[in-house]
Amino acid sequence: MGFRFFKRVNILPGIYLNLSKSGISISFGITGAKTTISKKGIRKTFGLPGTGVFYVIHKSWKKKK
Repeated sequence: MGFRFFKRVNILPGIYLNLSKSGISISFGITGAKTTISKKGIRKTFGLPGTGVFYVIHKSWKKKK
């Protein structure tokens, strides 16, 4: 099993700065729906709070060939 590092800092209500071994990202949204912007692209997450069920859409900054 590998070592993981992750730290989330609350900037304003609903806005977080995420720090990890792979880089920095920013997340914002409400309970059940959030958007995360990182160097890899934009990730939108929609879920049913308390159930562990969620749907994720990822849009990469890279263009498809």
